[in-house]
Amino acid sequence: MKIYNFSAGPAMLPTEVMQLAQKEFTDYSGSGSGILELSHRGKFFQPVIDRAEANVRKILNLSDDFAVIFVQGGASMQFAMIPMNLLNGGTADYVDTGVWSNKASKEAKYFGTANIAASSRDDKYDHIPARDTWKLTPGAAYLHITSNNTIAGTQYRDLPDAPAGVPLVADMSSDILSRRFDANKFGLIYAGAQKNLGPAGLALVIIRKDLAARTDESKVPTMLRYSTYIENGSMFNTPPTFGVYILALVTDWILQRGGLAALEEINNAKAAKLYGFLDGSSFYQTPVKGGDRSRMNVVFRTPNDELDAKFVAEANKVGLTQLKGHRLVGGCRASIYNAMPMEGIDALIAFMKKFETENK
Repeated sequence: MKIYNFSAGPAMLPTEVMQLAQKEFTDYSGSGSGILELSHRGKFFQPVIDRAEANVRKILNLSDDFAVIFVQGGASMQFAMIPMNLLNGGTADYVDTGVWSNKASKEAKYFGTANIAASSRDDKYDHIPARDTWKLTPGAAYLHITSNNTIAGTQYRDLPDAPAGVPLVADMSSDILSRRFDANKFGLIYAGAQKNLGPAGLALVIIRKDLAARTDESKVPTMLRYSTYIENGSMFNTPPTFGVYILALVTDWILQRGGLAALEEINNAKAAKLYGFLDGSSFYQTPVKGGDRSRMNVVFRTPNDELDAKFVAEANKVGLTQLKGHRLVGGCRASIYNAMPMEGIDALIAFMKKFETENK
């Protein structure tokens, strides 16, 4: 039975990547040891982390103004690291579009003021607040957005610009490297790896080098300064070597597939097919406003909670796994990141049609 894993994260990785990692697991590059066993300062690992960085730079067409670093702790560590390094007791603007952006704003309050410039919380995060409703702070330390919301199933279709002189900061954990965008207009981009990049525990951080100089080093511990990672090539201490290795393999795969333009076309087609089916059904409903629907996390419901549970259980039996919605909102959720093939969407829709017929 073919298994299609619709988990929101840790999520499925490309089959080709998993197979290559399996092949190299006990003998990387003729070393006689697996990458997990090799020194991060040895001749085998340095080319891996260099390739991971070079791939990210190539895929995003990053200028030399940016540093690419690999940090432990996932995106949640970045919720605190960003204000710890950049806020300096000032005010930062946060657009609250979901659970994760809300958590990020709460961490900022330890280091300054977090102004909620706009929020869709009262509407259960079913949309992205219109740009002309945002109440921004003149001269803010930065403007923070979450580009895609895994729980609510919303996504910025067009990534906004920040006011002149204000760095734009984005949590792109769940849609990083899934579509084309201008990375060079951001001050800082961060992403937990466990959606589109690799295993959990690693965060990819892309930061404009001049922003790293803002940090008051007398108040920030060494391991929590961006400058520490930049100056030491992400190896001040032992980095998460396996996570970096898988990220290198995943970004190799992205380049082999044709880069972001090719992935975006596929991802748009997958989402359009699934949403098209949902919109044509009177049995399934999705709560997200049409223009803000995520192309990564498709949330939906059957007519009641009991059928939601039955749907998830029966789907699991036929190899369609991890379709249960987040515990905070319930319902169902299909996460269709880069590694999910169109065949998985087709299998899901076929099952949904069958389930609807049998449970009307």
